[in-house]
Amino acid sequence: MRAEEKERAMTKADIVENVYEKLGVFSKKEAADIVEKVFETVKDTLSNGEKLKISGFGNFVVRPKQQRVGRNPKTGDRITITARRVLTFKPSQVLKNALND
Repeated sequence: MRAEEKERAMTKADIVENVYEKLGVFSKKEAADIVEKVFETVKDTLSNGEKLKISGFGNFVVRPKQQRVGRNPKTGDRITITARRVLTFKPSQVLKNALND
């Protein structure tokens, strides 16, 4: 694989195109609507603090992080990093195997 191919990221438009081509029964607009609805469902589920488990793919979990003290890397000054929620992803064994075969 060439370097420029490695660094390219798949976009939402690419996903829509893949759904359109692989299923072949929807128009591009319908494929775009389906992809958009899937992403909305994922976003809504995670924003409600629920876990998202996709069999054969992995688990998405929103975890709380406590407020903590950090340092500004440029100046070395101490700063307070506010508490927040972070998204974590744990791939399934099926996905791990697919990536490493």
